[in-house]
Amino acid sequence: MNSSTPLIDQIRTDLLQAIENDAIVLPTLPEVALEIREAASDPEVNIGMLATIIENDSSIAARILRVANSSLLRGLQPINDVKGAIGRIGLGYTSTLVTTLAMQQIFLSTKESLNQRMRSIWVQSTDVAAISYTLATSQAHLKPELATLAGIIHQIGALPILSYAVGRGFLRDHPELLDQALLRLSPEVGRRILEVWGFADELIAVPEGCADFQRDVKTADYADVVTVARLQTYVGTQHPLAEVDWAEVKAFERLGLPVTPGKGDEAYQQQIELMQGMLRD
Repeated sequence: MNSSTPLIDQIRTDLLQAIENDAIVLPTLPEVALEIREAASDPEVNIGMLATIIENDSSIAARILRVANSSLLRGLQPINDVKGAIGRIGLGYTSTLVTTLAMQQIFLSTKESLNQRMRSIWVQSTDVAAISYTLATSQAHLKPELATLAGIIHQIGALPILSYAVGRGFLRDHPELLDQALLRLSPEVGRRILEVWGFADELIAVPEGCADFQRDVKTADYADVVTVARLQTYVGTQHPLAEVDWAEVKAFERLGLPVTPGKGDEAYQQQIELMQGMLRD
């Protein structure tokens, strides 16, 4: 057993108590994302209604336009208004994209001492999201736009942990211990955040599900997609997950994927790179 396990357990106890006592506030989803999610769930919503909401946030409106005109979605004619952009992107993916862009503000708005690490987590999350989207396109029962969102939110639990670490030098100033705390505690904290945000059960299951390599479910789900995408991002790195034996990870079998680490074919890589550019632009 790792000698730091008792300390990690104590950090977990302190952190969860701090959350219960509102000493550490869970992150909140920006208003525009909440409004779009609510509107998109209305069967009578139309493109004009979503456009009106998005246009109230100029930065997100500009990003939506850039995505609509990106190489991934580019049509014969350029799109110059939000309504046209939504028409090209689609209602479902627009909702996912707005949530993604709003979450980027959560990750990148901090000015705390751990800002660099928070930005690194965001970049890694976009890599996972891009791969998740690409993997989901070959799974008829999964929606690529939800797979993208699953990748984006799988590390949302890191935010309260980093907030907790800021004022605690024993954790903040020891990267290896902080890495262990993030790896062990982010899944549980992430689930709590997504429950508070009112996400669907299939997404609430992602932070913990993607960390459980022996999870036993009947059908491949979004947690499986994120599991595989996450492992692919760590190939060739020094991260502990780079040492995982893919043959022992049940998600690969459920998704019908090979268990030998590799980059995939050229089309697969191109799709991922296009998605990365869209999420980070």
